[in-house]
Amino acid sequence: MDITTTAEPAGKRPRKGSVILTDRMCEKRVAKRVKIYDRKCPGLYVSIIPAGIATFFFKFTDRATGKQCSKWLGVYNPETFAVEHARTEVYALKTRIGNGENVAESLRQQKAQKAKRGKTVDEIIEERIEWMKTPVRKPDGEMRPRLESWENTASHLRRFVSPRLGKKLPGEVTKHDIATLSNDIVEGKFGVPSVSNARHMRKAASGLFNWAAEAGRDYVTASPCVNLPKLDPEHPRTRVLSEDEIRIFWHGLDRDDLPWDRRTRLALKFELVTMLRSAELLGAHCDELFDLDGENPRFDVPLKRVKKRRVIQQPLSNLAVEIIKEALRGSNKQFVFASPLGDMPMNRKMMATALRGTKHKGKVKTPGICALLGLKPFTPHDLRRTAATLAGDLGFDDGWIAKCLDHAASKKQEQIVPSVTGKVYNHSKRMKEKRAVLDGVAAEVRRIISEPAETELRLVA
Repeated sequence: MDITTTAEPAGKRPRKGSVILTDRMCEKRVAKRVKIYDRKCPGLYVSIIPAGIATFFFKFTDRATGKQCSKWLGVYNPETFAVEHARTEVYALKTRIGNGENVAESLRQQKAQKAKRGKTVDEIIEERIEWMKTPVRKPDGEMRPRLESWENTASHLRRFVSPRLGKKLPGEVTKHDIATLSNDIVEGKFGVPSVSNARHMRKAASGLFNWAAEAGRDYVTASPCVNLPKLDPEHPRTRVLSEDEIRIFWHGLDRDDLPWDRRTRLALKFELVTMLRSAELLGAHCDELFDLDGENPRFDVPLKRVKKRRVIQQPLSNLAVEIIKEALRGSNKQFVFASPLGDMPMNRKMMATALRGTKHKGKVKTPGICALLGLKPFTPHDLRRTAATLAGDLGFDDGWIAKCLDHAASKKQEQIVPSVTGKVYNHSKRMKEKRAVLDGVAAEVRRIISEPAETELRLVA
């Protein structure tokens, strides 16, 4: 549905001829391009080229600009689009113009819509990623990406959606396509079978198509990610280190023959005794530490590193303070767990990599700490769960433990707290309760590691 605008004034249009147009005229052979205007239906003309293709157009004046426009109608076909079909379309357009419609503007909008919908899914994926990672000012005043988890979303779009649906037009993607893709991820057709990856793919795709349907973009009229079949529930991880495993792990981290940086190993200890997430503690800066030599040492985690985007004030036990002081000993760096590459935080995946080890072309490159110490594999997040379990076994209230984990506790002493109370009015950090829990965990860890391990501490091949 093309439209072209010319600067020539109305009434001075060049013509190759004005006759009563017939189908036979459209079928004649020409040596060079010829335009034939229809006397019976003013404004209708056919353009015939030497290749034998005849195309109908409607020429009219744009009332808003006073310029002439040509509207593409279609290619001549004696069975499906002959002269009478073209005249019918012109009469319809003239009626719209007579009713006051700005047909030229309507056609321009249709052309723009067609151009937009001509983009492939791959193209709108890249446009979406650029939008997500564009820096904007956040509530704390810093400029950061619009969606700070954009890298994870981009990964799921590029790894799963693009290979299967990337060449399609967005409007061609159906609910069946998304459901089939998620089923294939669950069945392992994209690597290891994973319900989690399927769930994250659906979330990323839903965000993509909802964004594509917003006014101003209009790449699609509606998202295909609706009313999809439910995925099987994911089984929560329950890995908790036993007392023997804690002993082996803690003392094993002190070995000089481990192939992993000392600060990485101290960060793993720190996660166990503070219950903080890896991303929250790895960026620890000296300016975020308070009263290390006093009675109430604490670590303030800025909201930009916190999952729920709220500041965490985490009390520090004497064991946590010892770990920090060791990490800073002999260092002029501003970051507690600084990267071996310089005065900057270590990569957020470093702790997990150290536990798991690295591989190259399917072969072990650097063995992980779990394998080296003969421990059943676990993740940094399992250290948080282990600390919470120790606190629970010590008899601490679940609400207090939830505060240490930065989880939203819905109950306190079996009494449901209205959500507005927690979100708006109750900004207390409950430092006293949190300190009691973390001091208790630290004391329990000291008790555990004070005893010899049942198995010999040795590196295993």
